[in-house]
Amino acid sequence: MRTAYRCRAYPTPEQAAVLNRTFGCVRVVWNRTLAARHARWHTERRSTSYAETDRALTEMKKQPDLAYLGEVSSVPLQQTLRHQHTAMTAFFAKRARYPRYKSRHGRQSASYTRSAFRLRSGNLSLGKTPGVLRFVWSLPNVDPAGLDPTMVTVSRDPDGRWFVTFAVDVDTPAAPEPTGEAVGVDLGLTDFAVLSTGERIPHPKHMERRERRLKRYQRIMARRQKGSANRAKAKRMVARAHSQVRDARRDFLHQQSTALVRRFAAIAVEDLAVANMVRNHSLAKAISRTGWAEFRTLLTYKAHRDGRTLAVVDRWYPSSKTCSACGHLLATLSLGTRHWTCPSCGTRHDRDVNAAKNITVAAGLAETKNACGADVRHEGPPSVRSAVNQEPQPARVGLPRL
Repeated sequence: MRTAYRCRAYPTPEQAAVLNRTFGCVRVVWNRTLAARHARWHTERRSTSYAETDRALTEMKKQPDLAYLGEVSSVPLQQTLRHQHTAMTAFFAKRARYPRYKSRHGRQSASYTRSAFRLRSGNLSLGKTPGVLRFVWSLPNVDPAGLDPTMVTVSRDPDGRWFVTFAVDVDTPAAPEPTGEAVGVDLGLTDFAVLSTGERIPHPKHMERRERRLKRYQRIMARRQKGSANRAKAKRMVARAHSQVRDARRDFLHQQSTALVRRFAAIAVEDLAVANMVRNHSLAKAISRTGWAEFRTLLTYKAHRDGRTLAVVDRWYPSSKTCSACGHLLATLSLGTRHWTCPSCGTRHDRDVNAAKNITVAAGLAETKNACGADVRHEGPPSVRSAVNQEPQPARVGLPRL
């Protein structure tokens, strides 16, 4: 199994100058290669192979105006061609969007394979970079001196922080003790998540707590003259404020996803179309702050790593409008209705808890009168058993008794 360890790096001014030059060369190679791919496809309707981009890089280095490409290590330049080829393959397979051009104002990175770095006794040296790159190891359970990474990626965030990432092949860790419990998770805006057990995970609201300071930094940056040193300093302040929000949100998502995977053997979530939901201008800001898509990604790889089951329920399944006790389906249910009473069996429902229970049922992880599990996609082994033929209870249309 391949994993990655990311830690802070502190390059010297000489090392930072070389790495910044490497970032610029990587950006030039990526953008020129992507432009050539785009032009060839639209003129000749032909795709470009990796070997052709490799030969184009050799010709690129021979051009007088691009002679600086030979001043840095060639390995990161080759790696960016491999990464772009992988991105294009994923695009044509409809697994990802079309690759975008790299900007000098975003996150910068360069990847080194084993032929371009050396890690001995915890000391990291990079090709054509003077000295040893200092990094701070923050994982107490892993000894950096015993690492044998296959790739090292050095990156710089817009706020000026440097990071180094070690890609390592490790043995598959032992799976946690089986619990036999299943849970449905209903993601929301009032609470970050509501479990079918009735538990609620409150929303941390990281952005709300730092929004006032962020607005002040943005006003300061707007008053600075473009191209000045003060504007660059203010821009780093804004980037740092965004980084604090991003780091806090990511830490929260890691904690919650790890807790769910360790506690439950099977987890069911909804297949939310976040990209479509943010088109609602009234809720776009709140939805973008929650990190639903990243939470789903974390759950997917952690469940696969620990041998848990992750079931994804169809996004059109009416989890909120269906009674989890008898299967009665309401005709309408407004977003403002947080509690409702089933007109068929008289059960009083909390909207979010009821939705979480129905998600568990639709995933085939629980047995009730309205269980089917036929519209579920399972991610990672082991899978949930297939749905069996059942006699569904006819849905009765009615209005909730509030």
